[in-house]
Amino acid sequence: MAGVTEMRTWIEPVVAGAQLASSFYDTGLLLVVNNYYNRTNASTLAHSGEVAQQKAVSNFYIIYNLIQGLTPLVSAYGLAKLGDMKSRKISICVPLTGYLLSRILLLLMILLAWPIEVMYGGAAFHGLTGGFTTYWGSVMAVGSQGSSEGKRSLRLIAIELIYGIAGFVGSIASGHLFTIFHLNYQHGTVLISCSVALYAFCLIYSLLVLRVPKPGGPAASTDRDHPDNKLADGEEDSIFHERHAPLVPSKLIIAMLFLAAILYDLTVAGAMDVLPIFLLKEPLSWGPVYIGYAYAAGYMIYITSFLGVLVFSRFLRDTTMILIGIMSFSTGIFIMAFVQWTFLFFIARAVMLFALIPLPTIRSLLSKQVEGSSYGKMFVLLQLSLAITAVVTGTVFNKIYQETLTWFRGFCFLLSFGIACLSLIPISIVAFKQRVSSGSLEILTN
Repeated sequence: MAGVTEMRTWIEPVVAGAQLASSFYDTGLLLVVNNYYNRTNASTLAHSGEVAQQKAVSNFYIIYNLIQGLTPLVSAYGLAKLGDMKSRKISICVPLTGYLLSRILLLLMILLAWPIEVMYGGAAFHGLTGGFTTYWGSVMAVGSQGSSEGKRSLRLIAIELIYGIAGFVGSIASGHLFTIFHLNYQHGTVLISCSVALYAFCLIYSLLVLRVPKPGGPAASTDRDHPDNKLADGEEDSIFHERHAPLVPSKLIIAMLFLAAILYDLTVAGAMDVLPIFLLKEPLSWGPVYIGYAYAAGYMIYITSFLGVLVFSRFLRDTTMILIGIMSFSTGIFIMAFVQWTFLFFIARAVMLFALIPLPTIRSLLSKQVEGSSYGKMFVLLQLSLAITAVVTGTVFNKIYQETLTWFRGFCFLLSFGIACLSLIPISIVAFKQRVSSGSLEILTN
């Protein structure tokens, strides 16, 4: 019975189901939008060809992504605070409801032949219910509450692993589902119906099955054998009790962790926004098969990063793991700037094998700076910062890529490398601050 109760605290079924549903929706929306402009702009395309088609689709996504990325600013923090005060289920189920209803809107748009612009309303509703910002921040909060401090980095990277595997499976399956059924059913109906069904499952599971662990419960007790929390084996119980006194957050450490996360997310988001265009142009000029291989290589990083944390967390501090992850990505993206041949691309991707480690581990470190009752607000504030960064970065890096395309195609990757190196500075400050604090505590206990 205890095992069943513990299984009900797992957030992984929601993460897997929602990411599968998201993969189905993303593929379905892209193909539906493309088909819509093919049909409605047929006369225009006859004169201006594929360029007008791509421009129409691109303009739709610029507006759609801006709405979806910025509307969570209105509600995300309030939902997170409500989740901290009342129940974490609120800040999980409200965004899932937004996901579900916005996906149903796309299904109705297909069946009732509504104009594609109604999806702007769907993006706005999705964002106002918290969007990915509130949902993912709350998922990280649940994962943190259900793990000990020593194993928290591993738990959070394991959630990212589930997310990545579900995305990999969903991306592959979505194309096949669309191809198999598009001749017998209206464009994308089956694919979007599968997405709706999966979101409905996630919402029902979260409401009726999921059991949110309480902050400070047995599962969240501090591991005394972790490198970040070591105490002498024979020390007095009073000293051990002192380590568990109410947390006094270090504003410097929190600020440095936020700065490192924003800088690292900026460099990754900027490089990954430009990468697909880079692969389509000379000298690589890849077609669909190799583009698929490129995406698969990206998803492999979820697995290698998880294995990295699994091994490193036994011997290294969290800050050291973050530094390894940043150096892994920065070295790989530096190589990417000079890619001229297919084999060199995969070498660059292989060097990035630990690139996913930094952000989940930063979240883990942040969770150790605040009480469990504040996890939701902390993670959603971080996610809001990253969302704003992603919106700005996508526009800026694409513009820089256009301006530097004629004289050095890899300039954006070098810029990304430079910013990644800057993110090493705040993490080094955190590492130094923690080492000094640990030394002071050791002197005090002695």
